[in-house]
Amino acid sequence: MRPIALLLALGLVNFTLAQNRDPFHWLASLHSPGYASLQADNTGGECPEECDCPPTFPVAMYCDNRDMKKMPYIPSRMKYVYLQHNQITSVPDNVFGNATNLVWIMLHENHINSVGKNAFSKLANLDRLYLSNNNLTEVPSNLPRSLRDLHLNHNSITKVSPSAFEGMENLTILLLHNNGLQEISGSLKGLKSLTLLDVSSNQLKKVPDGLPEMLHQLYLESNSIDAIPADFLSQFTNLQYVRFSHNALTDKGIPQNTFNISGLVELDLSFNKLERIPVVSSSLQHLYLQANQIKEFTLGSFCSVVDIMNFSKLKVLRLEGNEISAGDMPTEAALCLRLASDIAL
Repeated sequence: MRPIALLLALGLVNFTLAQNRDPFHWLASLHSPGYASLQADNTGGECPEECDCPPTFPVAMYCDNRDMKKMPYIPSRMKYVYLQHNQITSVPDNVFGNATNLVWIMLHENHINSVGKNAFSKLANLDRLYLSNNNLTEVPSNLPRSLRDLHLNHNSITKVSPSAFEGMENLTILLLHNNGLQEISGSLKGLKSLTLLDVSSNQLKKVPDGLPEMLHQLYLESNSIDAIPADFLSQFTNLQYVRFSHNALTDKGIPQNTFNISGLVELDLSFNKLERIPVVSSSLQHLYLQANQIKEFTLGSFCSVVDIMNFSKLKVLRLEGNEISAGDMPTEAALCLRLASDIAL
């Protein structure tokens, strides 16, 4: 086979395979010898000089790590745009007006402090929007209802308006950690598909109410929460991972049986002010209670009755940094916690 024919054949094979690949993982292969000689696809406009538009993946535009200070022109054929790790300060209203079929927009690790009110409003197919590690003070308005994955963490957002996520019933992942949030109640209740919510490292003083019932992972660590409402966790039928570490929880702020719910796999209550081990479900597998003020090992927190048929499924129990030691564990603990392979005191 002639060299040019072989090159074109290889390009065709790689183009076909590329359609089913995650652009994050195969970018390096696009710059190997031979690919550069393939003619670029200029449909909808030429690729900006400061970016890469690989001919083997014509719907992706790579502009990351280019010291860019403003948004580039985006050809209409694009579906994936990588603009992370730059110095972009604003996202104007009309910047995506030509490329309305975008599916992913990566804008994390920039200096964005302003977003046009309708910057994202026409992107009816947008699935992922990453705006973490910027200088945003509010949630961008008119976000597409198609979004499933939204990253707004590590910004300076202090409040979330009640309508910020209105109509976004497809959203499954919402990252809001490391902002300055003091209140988010009511703004998330319409997110019927939300499975992961991270609002850790904010300034919340109470557990948000009106959280979506489909949550699978809820991260509230590093706030100023001192109490959990009665029956709060029982409203979630799929919840498996809950983190309340680094808050101000006390025994008084945790109603009886708050954590005694089936389905929970991991519970992190470390670095709080608890003096007793709370009652947990026998199905719980990972319990983190280190760095509290616990003074007694209460076996009833894990097994209501200790016998050969009644034992905890707990595998990991962390209790170091409290006011008890291994000698405080009752002898019956070996029967109750028979599956535990990692107990730290």
